[in-house]
Amino acid sequence: MEKIMWKPSVEQIERSQMFEFKEFINTRHGLNLGSYQDLHEWSVDNIHEFWASAWEFFDIIHTQPYTQVVDDVSEMPGAKWFTGARLNFAENLLRRRDDKTALIFKGESQPVRKLTYAELYSEVAKTAAALRTAGVEKGDRVAGFVPNMPESIIAMLATTSIGAIWSSSSPDFGIKGVLDRFSQIEPKVLFAANGYFYNGKFHDSLEKLKGILHDLPSVEKVVVIPYSDEDPDICIISNSILFSDFIDNDEEEIEFEQLPFDHPLYIMYSSGTTGLPKSIVHGTGGTLLQHLKELQLHCDLCEQDTIFYFTTCGWMMWNWLVSSLVTGASLVLYDGAPFFPDANAMWKMAEELGITVFGTSAKFIAGSEAAGNKPISTNDLSNVRLILSTGSPLMEENFDYIYRDVKKDVQLASISGGTDIVSCFAGGSPMLPVYRGELQCSGLAMDVDAFDHKGKSSRNAKGELVCKKAFPSMPIYFWNDPDGQKYHNAYFDKFENIWYHGDYIEINDHGGVTIFGRSDATLNPGGVRIGTAEIYRVVEQMAEVADSLVVGVQSNGDEQVALFLKMDEGAILNDNLINQIKSSIRANCSPRHVPSIIKSVEDIPYTISGKKVELAVKKIIHGEEVTNKDALANPEALECFKDIL
Repeated sequence: MEKIMWKPSVEQIERSQMFEFKEFINTRHGLNLGSYQDLHEWSVDNIHEFWASAWEFFDIIHTQPYTQVVDDVSEMPGAKWFTGARLNFAENLLRRRDDKTALIFKGESQPVRKLTYAELYSEVAKTAAALRTAGVEKGDRVAGFVPNMPESIIAMLATTSIGAIWSSSSPDFGIKGVLDRFSQIEPKVLFAANGYFYNGKFHDSLEKLKGILHDLPSVEKVVVIPYSDEDPDICIISNSILFSDFIDNDEEEIEFEQLPFDHPLYIMYSSGTTGLPKSIVHGTGGTLLQHLKELQLHCDLCEQDTIFYFTTCGWMMWNWLVSSLVTGASLVLYDGAPFFPDANAMWKMAEELGITVFGTSAKFIAGSEAAGNKPISTNDLSNVRLILSTGSPLMEENFDYIYRDVKKDVQLASISGGTDIVSCFAGGSPMLPVYRGELQCSGLAMDVDAFDHKGKSSRNAKGELVCKKAFPSMPIYFWNDPDGQKYHNAYFDKFENIWYHGDYIEINDHGGVTIFGRSDATLNPGGVRIGTAEIYRVVEQMAEVADSLVVGVQSNGDEQVALFLKMDEGAILNDNLINQIKSSIRANCSPRHVPSIIKSVEDIPYTISGKKVELAVKKIIHGEEVTNKDALANPEALECFKDIL
């Protein structure tokens, strides 16, 4: 039975920006839309009118108006958006230039540092001038090998203000992982910190940086950001300069380069574990509009908010978080481990900094519960109104934990999208209740559906996540893909003119969305498709199990379900426990879900962005090579699965 965990009051609904936007649409188009469902249905049926209205509602700063919203919403890929418009991404984010706090930076063992919107603008102005002096021009690439700190945002905004393209990687990537990404795009300038902190330890980045630069000849200037040391020794880094010296000029104004709507803004990378990462190019206007829709409408973000998302600069959620500047909100940037110096660290930070929108991952929420955290009784989270979760499916039990042990009166919005669209297909709405285990809704103007294997809609049944109409934040192209074949193969080779995302979902009658995991890692025993998340939900609630991973193993023309368990300290996987696990899965899922193989392993591999790497393990088990191990946080864990069967 569907269970409502939270419901907005009539007052909360009517003061939300989503409600304001709905009324704006009603007035503008002579309509009488009442519910979110009404608004969503209208938005996907009237794509042109929706995005034209969004452009006006968000007051997009531009120097030249568009002549056409979109040429053909059924053309995927290839739809052209807001033809003729000229704008600048950074100019829209820096529209506020006063003493309101823009950035709050908290790093491990570091004092809290704050920048106002006026200070942020000043720093960006100096950095933009320095980039121009360094020879950076429109279309050039600037890269960041940086922690999540103010200078990273300053560098990004300066880069995009002059029409150059920004790309970033987290400093915990290995040399090969960074080169796999940056060597494809050949950046002219590289920003890098001298190191970063994680779990109480400082990790020096300069030797790694030296190794990166050895095989990255395109870099003409390296700007080193002091982090652990105000004056680090950078003599081993050729063509290097300290950040303070680089921006040592008197520039006070930014000359914002006015660009077409589809001018490249970001280059981002897939986190797959086979082959080189896809270099995904996102456009200026599409990213801006989509982020504004999600932040202002779906998250109801405004200038009174303080928003935090636990992320690195190598994950799309960093890009998403930074766009919050356009709302005038205060952004909390955190660099470090989520459970340092103790398991309550992030909840304590939320209390101390007055965070109103707390963004994290399903893995963190599960880890917080496992650690015994009960912030509802240990922390004052009265300011927190919205908790966001992404990265992997949020289990029903995770919902229980939030509402039982964290905060009862809070909107919990599980959101789902990806690097591929630098945004979300489904997420939250301030106008809707929260149902246990569900994402509240599909995003406005996102024609999301669940398709069966024949390409037919499967409401109230599990199917492939697809999007049937174009949207502005689709990639504009892949880097070094002149004929567009890589781009087409990534999303459109399964269903013609339909975006295929590779997630396994179910959409119910009230529009709620349940995510079951990646469809290309979906289990298929006896021809019955099973999402791995269903098994995780059962086994990871058992006290003896610290973590788990499920893959499908080919055997005699069929697929067997193989379950691998990382045991909790002191626990042993014996026959009795195996039988308990099988019985529990059979009872909570179905007989089809019961693994044929259950084995213990020392560790479970994850990507750096916190996702289980089922496909890589599947390849290892079947004797195939995993080539892109640098996308993994703990690649050594793959060794556990060699010759395991």
